[in-house]
Amino acid sequence: MKALFSLTAGLALLATVSQTAQAQISTPAASPKSTIQQRVGLTDITITYSRPSAKGRTIFGDSTTKAIVPNGKRWRTGANATTTIKFSDDVTVEGKKVPAGEYGLYTVPGKATWAVVLNKSTKQGADVDGFKSADNVAIFTVKPYKTATKVETFTINFADLTSATTNVDMLWETTGVKFKIATDVDPKVMAQIDEKVTKNAAPTPNDLAAAAVYYYDNNKDLKQALAWMQKANEKDPKFWNVHTEAKIRMKMKDAKGALAAATQSRTLALAAKNADYVKMNDEIIAEAKKAGAK
Repeated sequence: MKALFSLTAGLALLATVSQTAQAQISTPAASPKSTIQQRVGLTDITITYSRPSAKGRTIFGDSTTKAIVPNGKRWRTGANATTTIKFSDDVTVEGKKVPAGEYGLYTVPGKATWAVVLNKSTKQGADVDGFKSADNVAIFTVKPYKTATKVETFTINFADLTSATTNVDMLWETTGVKFKIATDVDPKVMAQIDEKVTKNAAPTPNDLAAAAVYYYDNNKDLKQALAWMQKANEKDPKFWNVHTEAKIRMKMKDAKGALAAATQSRTLALAAKNADYVKMNDEIIAEAKKAGAK
């Protein structure tokens, strides 16, 4: 009986411990974790950070202001774990070459300038002085600016996007700081064009059109862009591609050719019930006629 009682008591204790473990209370984090991702050119950039709130405190300032993030002191650029930034390809950050990989994002705020540091260490947490400076992959300075409105919760955004660049914008209280990331797009795209169009005996209409659009958008050889787009349109005329042919011709000051292409694109767009392209073609038609085309 004693053995049976002991076994029963033991099982009951295990059940109680299990229920206690399962019943632990989950509460919201004071500085919730956030991950943002942006494709810039052909490169994926990911930033993971924790977001503290001001809660009436002074955030940035000198030693007399009792600031949460004092000037001249290294900061993990967020709360809790180390803020990290990850690049899927090699990039240039404020003029500094940075290999593909994941890095800790540290900053040193100041009244006139901020230092920004990318370091191989991603596990420092609050020990912001514990990493090795020898592991820095980039360090640069940027100027802070005053935000138009107060930002209660620390925020990192991707801003001012282009086909190859972005700014990382860090905002808190009334202070903002930006730094620029540039990706190496052109060699990658040109390699694809070389493989799929230039050296391909039978390129697809889609590849021909994509190559033509890239040349047009990046002010490359317009004659080549026009030849590719004409070839694409001969095989498979789409209203958006014929419209691009009209734009290429206008850029080459071929108003008569632009008028013909825009008129064809407008007819195709009407049949597809695409009012946006009808309007855009109307604009090119008007521009071509103004330039003397009939």
